[in-house]
Amino acid sequence: MSAFTAAEPTAAATHNISLYRAIWRWHFFAGLLVIPFMLNLAITGSLYLFKDQIADTFYAHRYLVAETGTMLQPQRIADAALAAFPGARATSYHEPSAPNRSAWVTLSKDGQSTIVYVNPYDGSILGSVGSKQEFGWVVKRIHSLEYFGKWTNRIIEIVAGFALVLVVTGIYLWWPRQQTGGVLTVRGTPSRRVFWRDLHAVTGALAGILIFFLAFSGMPWSGYWGANVNAWLTTHNFGTPAAVWDDVPKSTKVTQDIVSRPGWVVENAPVPLSDIAAAQSAKPIGLNKAVETMHRLGMIAGADLAIPTDETGVYTASHYFGDLRKERTVHIDQYSGRPLVDISYDQYPALGKAIEWSINVHQGQEWGLFNQLLMLAACLAIILCCATAATMWWKRRPTGRLGVPPMPPQKSVYVGLWFIAIVFGAAFPLTGAAIAVMLLIDQLVVRFVPPLRRFFS
Repeated sequence: MSAFTAAEPTAAATHNISLYRAIWRWHFFAGLLVIPFMLNLAITGSLYLFKDQIADTFYAHRYLVAETGTMLQPQRIADAALAAFPGARATSYHEPSAPNRSAWVTLSKDGQSTIVYVNPYDGSILGSVGSKQEFGWVVKRIHSLEYFGKWTNRIIEIVAGFALVLVVTGIYLWWPRQQTGGVLTVRGTPSRRVFWRDLHAVTGALAGILIFFLAFSGMPWSGYWGANVNAWLTTHNFGTPAAVWDDVPKSTKVTQDIVSRPGWVVENAPVPLSDIAAAQSAKPIGLNKAVETMHRLGMIAGADLAIPTDETGVYTASHYFGDLRKERTVHIDQYSGRPLVDISYDQYPALGKAIEWSINVHQGQEWGLFNQLLMLAACLAIILCCATAATMWWKRRPTGRLGVPPMPPQKSVYVGLWFIAIVFGAAFPLTGAAIAVMLLIDQLVVRFVPPLRRFFS
């Protein structure tokens, strides 16, 4: 009986060691794969948080003007931009958000889109830039790797999923186990590996919730998961309320086709059609009247207005930055000036509101400077976690080997890892598939090929 009792702690201890090693091993693998991408996300994310301040500092000649009287009518501003680019067509108008701000007119010519910055007081051209060369656009696309193509954007989706795994497994590894340091304090000096291990663990633990939030709230933008979730929400009336389109004819276009920065919830919402019958007997209201209409409807200064490109198109006024309560999209018939669809944040279902709120916080737009600094702190924590992870790995790696944490004594713990892969596969298919591939390589290739087993040891 005493022998049986003595054996139980040994079995339990072996299981605990196996579980710890398995999680440590996969925390290491996940971190090794995503460190370069996490650094890119953190650095470009930090820049994007302060894109407006950066733009006003380095591109003040485009954005800032002296207040010198009465602003020109929107059509005169658009005409000034068109005169500078003969043969182009105006596709959108961004009115000045304040008396000292410029107006922007987006032009299309030969398949290329250009933003022209116009002084709203005298119509002078302040500058121009290709829509895909604008600072904020470039930073955001590099952030998501969409700048380099769709397949690279899928990598970021996998990375975001791994970031969730890293936070959860990191908290498990950090969890106090009778140690006296490395929980909230850092032991040793920079010359010792324990210093970097503790700095990594404490930083990750303190910023873990923010990092988890950033990874999860970034998922809606992903090319596969985000697009499918958005489509599912729209189809099942959890995104934008479908009833608002019941009484209007719909085009084949969706809001993101004509608006540069729509709210995420309305990206896939259909764009209505103007009354085609009126095209035979009425003239379009024009840009001036359209701007007056959006002001009368309560759209605040600084809204964007998409301009119809054909006889069935609509004017689409949208406001998507800052206070969520002011987020709004209005489609206006180009002949009657009647609002066909008017949708605001307050009308979103609860799930749509929650996602839109998380995106707004993710971008540092919800609580002003405090929100920007909070998200910046999370980005800096990610950079520090990456740097400390690389440093402690460098200090512990054996010569000629990768220095992967050892395999668990009990291979049965891999059942739990497969369960994690299945769960992530259901929630985030691309990340789940990547985890499954890694597990197969580890169990069927690394384990049974001696040179690889030695290298990965």
